[in-house]
Amino acid sequence: MLETEELKKVFKGKVAVEGANLYLDKGEAVGLLGPNGAGKSTTISMISTLLKPTSGDVRLNGKSVIQNPSEMRRVLGVVPQEIALYPELTAYENLKFFGRIYGLSGKGLETAIQRSLELVGLAERQKEVVKTYSGGMKRRINIAAAMMHEPEIIIMDEPTVGIDPQSRSHILEMVRRLNREKGLTVLYTSHYMEEVERLCDRVYIMDHGKIIASGTKEELKNILSNEETIWIELNRPNEAFFQELKSFDGIRKAFETEQGIKLILPKGSRVLGKIFQASERHRVQIMNINVQTPSLEDVFLHLTGRKLRD
Repeated sequence: MLETEELKKVFKGKVAVEGANLYLDKGEAVGLLGPNGAGKSTTISMISTLLKPTSGDVRLNGKSVIQNPSEMRRVLGVVPQEIALYPELTAYENLKFFGRIYGLSGKGLETAIQRSLELVGLAERQKEVVKTYSGGMKRRINIAAAMMHEPEIIIMDEPTVGIDPQSRSHILEMVRRLNREKGLTVLYTSHYMEEVERLCDRVYIMDHGKIIASGTKEELKNILSNEETIWIELNRPNEAFFQELKSFDGIRKAFETEQGIKLILPKGSRVLGKIFQASERHRVQIMNINVQTPSLEDVFLHLTGRKLRD
């Protein structure tokens, strides 16, 4: 349905996206993951016709979007990272404005407003001024605006950033329902790996402007099929202890968080004894230690060397 072909974008001599190839089949939910600065937003902007690529193409049903952007704009809804609403207007007035931009009028416009409000669960709050809404409610109206014209494809660029758990859960369930029951094609970016795990059929991982891995969640996890993850929970951080663990033979990757340390290493590596010996030398108390099968988050860390929120 939608594919990019060697997409490239250069800003003032700096390559932001280089040779990006991805596709979405009709009715698919696809995740686009990458740390900050990876090129995700630039890629999305080119797909949605907001930016013209330096080279390459975007094709919708085999036809160039670059040469004919109007067809893409007709079938596409975009939920941007930033809230794109007028805070002094009510939710109803915002949706009426955006509906008219989409060419809706009369009874069709009113029907679309009420349908979109029901979709995001805010029909009862439609007459309230948007600036009085919580962050989660604003995000939901942002989505409602993108759904006014019943798009076939929706791009959601981190739609749950900085919102309360209830609104986040509502948005995730809504996206899942639209995809599974209505056949809406979804391209979804997020800083929360569990969202992508829950929603997406396939995943692209992007870093430094390039697609560095792609596949189903299981296919990506198979990248580390011969590895295991050791998660060490500590009573307090200790940099010297962490540096010693990193120096152990066979350690593929080592990451330090506020909660502890994560190690990725070959299956069957006998390092648990060495870990406990090092903890005694550095007077670090190990609260918990687990050996796990690598997760999608571990694959991301392995490929990019960075956490998703970096």
